[in-house]
Amino acid sequence: MLYGIYNAYWTHEWSANYEYYIPKVKKLGFDVLEISCAALTRHYATDEKIRDLKKCADDNGIILTAGYGPTKEQNLCSPDEEVVKKAMTFFEMILPKLQMMDIKVLGGGLYSYWPLDPTMPMDKEKDTERAIKNMRKLSKVAEDCDVTLGMEVLNRYEGYMMNTCEEALQFIDAVGSSHVKVMLDTFHMNIEEDNMAAAIRLAGDKLGHLHLGEQNRRVPGKGSMPWQEIGQALRDINYQGAAVMEPFVMKGGTVGSEIKVWRDLVPDVTEEILDRDAKGAVEFVRHVFGI
Repeated sequence: MLYGIYNAYWTHEWSANYEYYIPKVKKLGFDVLEISCAALTRHYATDEKIRDLKKCADDNGIILTAGYGPTKEQNLCSPDEEVVKKAMTFFEMILPKLQMMDIKVLGGGLYSYWPLDPTMPMDKEKDTERAIKNMRKLSKVAEDCDVTLGMEVLNRYEGYMMNTCEEALQFIDAVGSSHVKVMLDTFHMNIEEDNMAAAIRLAGDKLGHLHLGEQNRRVPGKGSMPWQEIGQALRDINYQGAAVMEPFVMKGGTVGSEIKVWRDLVPDVTEEILDRDAKGAVEFVRHVFGI
């Protein structure tokens, strides 16, 4: 199994200079750096910049994965055909960029939009039907680019279409693509699943990507998650994908606002302390998971 961390742990904005963080995560003991697709329309919008980023990752022996929360204007389950068209256009632009960087996984609430706006109309049944239909189309692009799309299971406050692993399995079975899989996140699972280890076993070989974080979004080992049980479940299903930490501990900026972090979750949010906690966390999960 590969161990990674999401770049936004260190930043207040989704876009960042990823070439700064690649050698950092390598030094801290990670195999993977997860980046936001938001940067691929800004800092890394050109093929030249993308090639430079890939070279930096290759030179440092770091694998890249990608995450994204589509905006309301990129909503694949929208009843508005123009919105769906914008979503398809966005993903059709992004997936070849990921292919250029040899990124094999794109995860997030790709089937809808994020973060959830509770004032927006929600029709779970019809929205899910539209999402399945449009994800079938998008999956063909993903297959051509050899990028697996991870359908992230979100808690009830951030998403309404799939809150449990069981719902995600029903969704991907309906889509029927080898490149559309379940994505689980321990933070969301802690809210929605009766038993996190059982949910991981239920996903089995359809688990395409995994996010790790404590119940309050600190790094693993700083809270009350049942990491021993989670590790045993991952061993039971012989999980060979990436386990990417997604801690959010700093208030401020777009990240803090969208994640709803209204206070610093650690006493000191200097880069030195964040680095120290990340290094300790990856050592902790490598030991506990044993894979």
